[in-house]
Amino acid sequence: MARSSSSSNLLVAVILIFTFPIWVSLIAVFFGLVAGLFGAVIGIIGGIFGLTVGIIALPFKLLFGWGDWSCNVHWSPVMWVALLIVAALIVRGKNK
Repeated sequence: MARSSSSSNLLVAVILIFTFPIWVSLIAVFFGLVAGLFGAVIGIIGGIFGLTVGIIALPFKLLFGWGDWSCNVHWSPVMWVALLIVAALIVRGKNK
């Protein structure tokens, strides 16, 4: 009876030794999957933030020509037309 118990313990030890790399690799796969999903969530949040900032900045880029990160102010044609309309409204309002 003792011989059967020792051989079953030996069998369990051999199985654990030979299957140890499989268990380690499964744990590594699970860890990589969780880390990848976490990175994907961070990437989606960053993309949504960038999209939001881009949508907010788009009218300023179109009107004022901003967006090149230099200290110079670039006056686009749309800006000149907008300033002309504002100036005309101010002059017209003072004449009345």
